[in-house]
Amino acid sequence: MLSEAADHLNQLLEEVRPMKFPGGFNIQQMMKQAQAMQEKMQKEMEELRVEASAGGGVVTVQMKGNHEVFALQIDPEAVKDGDVEMLQDMILAAINEANRKVDEAMKGKIGGMLPPGLGGLLG
Repeated sequence: MLSEAADHLNQLLEEVRPMKFPGGFNIQQMMKQAQAMQEKMQKEMEELRVEASAGGGVVTVQMKGNHEVFALQIDPEAVKDGDVEMLQDMILAAINEANRKVDEAMKGKIGGMLPPGLGGLLG
């Protein structure tokens, strides 16, 4: 759906003659650059993988850049104790840490794509 919208936007931009503003500012060129940046970010999100653990490695989570958990490992020793609440807390902690790592990684990638001086706007 996102690529369909981008294709439609490109088609519209090709139909409209380039708008020139004072100083040589070209909105069509700016839109193409924005689209290229969006496509690059989407690809990087799909490729990004992070790992986080809790309880000293008792629970380990692997997550993609789009926040999809694709692996969860639990040390069998954690189940033998029968402390379900502690296991649940460790799973949540590992997932939350993985989410934080994804957000930090993406914030760094976005900051690196912005013009100099604007990267600090992300927090």
